[in-house]
Amino acid sequence: MEYFKLQLGCIIILLYVGFVYIRECRRYRRKLSETLFGALLIIGLVSVTLDGATAYTVNRLETTPELLNKILHIGFLSSLDMVIFSLFLYMLFITGAFPKKRIKRAALFLPFIINIFVVVAGSDSLEYIHGKKTNYSMGFPVYACYFMVAVYIILAIFVFFKRWKHIERQKRVSIFTYMLILIVVTTIQTIFPELLITSIAVTILIVGVYMNLEDPAIKELSRFHSETVMSFANLVENRDHSTGGHIKRTSRYVGLIAEELQARGYYRDILTKDYLTNLLKAAPLHDIGKISVPDDILKKPGKLDYEEYTIMKLHAANGGNIIREIFRNLRDEDYRRIAFEVARFHHEKWNGKGYPDGLKGEDIPLCARIMSVADVFDAVSEKRCYREAMPLDKCFEIIKNGAGTDFDPLIAEIFLDIREKVEQVHAEFAHEAEIEAQTVQIVEAYPESIAITKSRR
Repeated sequence: MEYFKLQLGCIIILLYVGFVYIRECRRYRRKLSETLFGALLIIGLVSVTLDGATAYTVNRLETTPELLNKILHIGFLSSLDMVIFSLFLYMLFITGAFPKKRIKRAALFLPFIINIFVVVAGSDSLEYIHGKKTNYSMGFPVYACYFMVAVYIILAIFVFFKRWKHIERQKRVSIFTYMLILIVVTTIQTIFPELLITSIAVTILIVGVYMNLEDPAIKELSRFHSETVMSFANLVENRDHSTGGHIKRTSRYVGLIAEELQARGYYRDILTKDYLTNLLKAAPLHDIGKISVPDDILKKPGKLDYEEYTIMKLHAANGGNIIREIFRNLRDEDYRRIAFEVARFHHEKWNGKGYPDGLKGEDIPLCARIMSVADVFDAVSEKRCYREAMPLDKCFEIIKNGAGTDFDPLIAEIFLDIREKVEQVHAEFAHEAEIEAQTVQIVEAYPESIAITKSRR
């Protein structure tokens, strides 16, 4: 017990994290395989367990079979490499840098596989050193393990700093902190091998990842916030029964445009992880100002006259004012700003002939320029109370013809380039709408039968 008390304490901590993680995933109906954290947790637990086992056997050389001792040490060194390699993969995953092509993925695993082979092949050169307080292992496999650990820690840090804009701001400091602790502990262990404190680094790493990135309760809170915003926007949308899933479709289109801009390297200083998250949360609120538009104008089946159109246009400015009022106590200043800009400026035009402020070109905030393309496309591609839906070819043509006048030409170009993805989203919602319409028809056709069925239940 005296030689592996530290590892035993770390095992208890990791088991508790695993228990809480599984319980929360079941509670919030999340799949354990959604991210790499589940694998990282299991590998970390195995590594710490083997660390404790080797700490025991290396101090019981007289009574421990040599083959068993060797197997345990090879398992520990390999699992330690696997933990740090998993951290590197996880960093690629959360920053969106994980390769999509199989060849590049295979290239990532090749150095790791070679290292594991080297560790196993060199197991005969393991040495057991008698320290002042405890014995410890050295030799070629240990050097190879620590070398690979150092390499992948450096690579993980490199990915962190290169892709830090793809990580939420409030999580950057925490991630850097536990990675710094990982470096310090690993360095101390390398310089003073007798300390046997590797398990501390692994435990802090996993606990840090869980608390800052993988806690299902925090994820559920974020999802609840998004659904609340969506429900609030739906209340406004439902005033006009002809708009259907307008806010959901436009939000999807906005996401597709923003992600493609980011993937092509445009607006790198703007399109951070925080920006994209805030934009997707703000998009459903772009028409919130319509709550101030009278029903006789909002639901008018024909064309609006000049006076009615003037009143309708006020929804943009009113929307911005509403956002400022309801979010005035919100601490997230960036979200408040993006929500305001999307609501107020999504009807501004590239040539300066939009409303409410007549902004021109890049004076129009990027979020509003993205929203403008998504909003217009959905408006013309869906049925409204005053006209039928236009054919998709015509809708894309409207975006193309409006490039440089109504729309930012770059964003219009991006939208046309991702036409296939846009059509998939459109078809998906059209299918859902068809199912919903059929359900309504069945309910209207057999109301008495449905009532009887419910009463029997």
